[in-house]
Amino acid sequence: MWTRTLAGAALCSAVLSACVVAPAQPYGYSGPVGPVVVADVAPPAPYYEPVPVAPYPGAVWITGYWGWSGGRHTWVGGHYEHGRPGYAWQPHQWVRHDGRWQLQEGHWARH
Repeated sequence: MWTRTLAGAALCSAVLSACVVAPAQPYGYSGPVGPVVVADVAPPAPYYEPVPVAPYPGAVWITGYWGWSGGRHTWVGGHYEHGRPGYAWQPHQWVRHDGRWQLQEGHWARH
C-alpha cells in the first residue's frame, strides 16, 4: 500500500519537475498594415538551420525565424520560394522598441 503511494508521489514529482513557469504573456495587436506581434520576452538565440540544395533554378532561400505562437517563441523553419526579379528577401527580425520586442515581418524589397 505505502509502496504504491510512494510510487505515485514520485511520479507526480517527476512530472511536475518538467513544468516551466513562463513570464506574463505578451500581446499582439493590429497595426496599420496588419497584425503586429509585441513580446516582453527577447527571442532565443538564432537557430542554425542547414540550407538544403535549391529544388529549382532561381529558388531563393527564406531563412527561418523565431515566431510567436501560444504565448511563446516558436521556430518557423526556412523554405525556398521563387525569386522575384529586381527584389531581394529581407528576413524577419525582432526589434527592441520601448522596452519590448516587436516582430518585423520578412518581405521582398527592391534592390
